[in-house]
Amino acid sequence: MTNPIDPVQLTADLLSCPSVTPNEGGALVLMENLLSDAGFTCTRVDRGEVSNLFARWGKQGNGKTFGFNGHTDVVPVGDESAWTRGPFSGDIVDGWLWGRGATDMKSGVAAFAAAAIDFVRDTPPDGSIVLAITGDEEGDAIDGTVALLDWMQANGERMDACLVGEPTCPNEMGEMMKIGRRGSMTAYFTVRGKQGHSAYPHRANNPLPAMARLIDRLAGHELDQGTDHFDASTLAITTIDTGNPANNVIPAETRATVNIRFNDSHSSDSLTDWLRAEADKVAAEFGVEIALETKVSGESFITPPGDLSDLVAGAVQAETGVKPELSTSGGTSDARFVKNHCPVVEFGLVGKTMHQVDERVEVAQIEQLKSIYTRILRDYFA
Repeated sequence: MTNPIDPVQLTADLLSCPSVTPNEGGALVLMENLLSDAGFTCTRVDRGEVSNLFARWGKQGNGKTFGFNGHTDVVPVGDESAWTRGPFSGDIVDGWLWGRGATDMKSGVAAFAAAAIDFVRDTPPDGSIVLAITGDEEGDAIDGTVALLDWMQANGERMDACLVGEPTCPNEMGEMMKIGRRGSMTAYFTVRGKQGHSAYPHRANNPLPAMARLIDRLAGHELDQGTDHFDASTLAITTIDTGNPANNVIPAETRATVNIRFNDSHSSDSLTDWLRAEADKVAAEFGVEIALETKVSGESFITPPGDLSDLVAGAVQAETGVKPELSTSGGTSDARFVKNHCPVVEFGLVGKTMHQVDERVEVAQIEQLKSIYTRILRDYFA
């Protein structure tokens, strides 16, 4: 009998691949070889500078299809000399596995790949399993999961349900899963006045008071008080920049950036309309010009509690003894793209050290995660 796939060793092997976005670093080559050897049909879906992998077990269109989504790209390591162990070492010491991506999220990819390979070998289901793995989640996310979904649509590929293996638990394994995410958008304001001498302010039109008024209005506004499945939306002023080194010059313009994380009582369009209206009021009051540009990372979304969340929550509780909270907290993930394709939830391990120096994960959590994913597959195809 073939030995089970060790998710810890697979994670360590992935950690040795320097796959900082958008570099593939050998991670997807490793996964493609492993999955191909296990009988999965693999297709590289590369786009732009990004490498992606689509892997299917089972005949297309035969029964229902369960999908996993994840990423092998990682954020930069920062100051490598500050790391206790090499960021691409994959060292295992005292029950911890070290390396960039140990938490976010090579462990998740290793766990669902190991679960899928062993499951189809030992108990071949009447249906299909899809693994959609990207190298662009930590970057602009334009040519990653989006490219995979575009390719799937063009080639008649479907998932009936999908689990994204991002780390979801704040402190304890099993305590939280995600059934949605807040939307995220950034607004860039430029206030233009008229430059002049600070001793003669009447001959200039200072953009700074207008910007101060605008920022105060935005920061002081309550967007909402939360909804059934979401906390209250938030607005953060992230920078105000004038770049004026002279104390005797009134500047011609100043810039500010605002980030909004919003729930399902808003859309990026409705928020843009509100921002524009506030800017127009201040522009009229101060006689300045205010330009607004926005960048939308994703709209808010939710997979309503039901069959998929029950399936995942049941498996988590059976393996950990902990009933997971159904949450929509945190930043964005690639689930924001998958939700247009099929119902999607997220569950993964504890994410305390993600993106930090000395990123690491407990070995036991990786093994537990494989067991949870295996149970999800068994229950889904039962």
